Amino acid sequence: MTEQKKGWLARLRAGLSRTSSRLSDGISGIFSGRKLDDAALEDLEDLLITSDLGVETAAKLSAELARTRFDKEVSADEIRSALAAQVTTILEPVAKPLAVDAAHRPHIILVTGVNGSGKTTTIGKLAKRLKEDGKSVMLAAGDTFRAAAIEQLKIWGERSGCPVVSTSQGADAASLAFEAIDRARAENMDVLIIDTAGRLQNRDDLMQQLQKVVRVITKQDETAPHDTLLVLDATTGQNAHSQVETFQSMCNVTGLIVTKLDGSARGGVLVALAERFALPVHAIGVGEGEDDLRPFEAEAFAKSLVGLDG
Repeated sequence: MTEQKKGWLARLRAGLSRTSSRLSDGISGIFSGRKLDDAALEDLEDLLITSDLGVETAAKLSAELARTRFDKEVSADEIRSALAAQVTTILEPVAKPLAVDAAHRPHIILVTGVNGSGKTTTIGKLAKRLKEDGKSVMLAAGDTFRAAAIEQLKIWGERSGCPVVSTSQGADAASLAFEAIDRARAENMDVLIIDTAGRLQNRDDLMQQLQKVVRVITKQDETAPHDTLLVLDATTGQNAHSQVETFQSMCNVTGLIVTKLDGSARGGVLVALAERFALPVHAIGVGEGEDDLRPFEAEAFAKSLVGLDG
């Protein structure tokens, strides 16, 4: 294992420590010289639910443990290992790195999410990673409602060496998307990442604007957007479910990026989202640093979630 990989796994474990402490301590409290009986299973299911894994996932995990270990003496470590294996099985189908299709020039990525989710910062980090992979990247500051978002994206563009297409606050986001696609084509860019507004308090207005942006993109390229990503803040816990539903109703969300796992005791929500929506999870964020957004890996996440070393 490379030093870089070791460093990332250490940051992942540290980032998920608030979630894993709750789960690990809870498991230790339940399985201390005790058989896996109905009462223990009920306690475990309650623990999984309060750790944001969701009712259905908690029931599924508990049922699988009952099937293989019911009425047997089990240690806390055995339960942790079994849960990590089961969670890995749930997460593996959705752990898919973001793939840029060279057939599209540019490959257009539309990024959505509510204000405060870390959307604009995520775009900057994603652009940096794509540049490091040898791709030419252009950014479009399509969150025209927030002057801060426009300035923030310009700063990320300077850091990563990516040109940024922007306009003034309050300008038409769809027109900006149109201009950005024209420029990305003219400059033969590999990737164009388009930011969007995230004001959920006026959902109808946001829906109309997002749908207009998508229509303009599709008019420019009938195969686009090639990815529509939803950025979710892990600290929102179960509210993330309603955000997925809301944005899916507005645009065809193709994948998720989950941020702020380091500031949350609610990392289990990612498992519940995978179980319920089966949307690809392309990347996760566990810090503010430029390198703290990394491709999502099921087994590493599952082990870190329950407090096991990689």
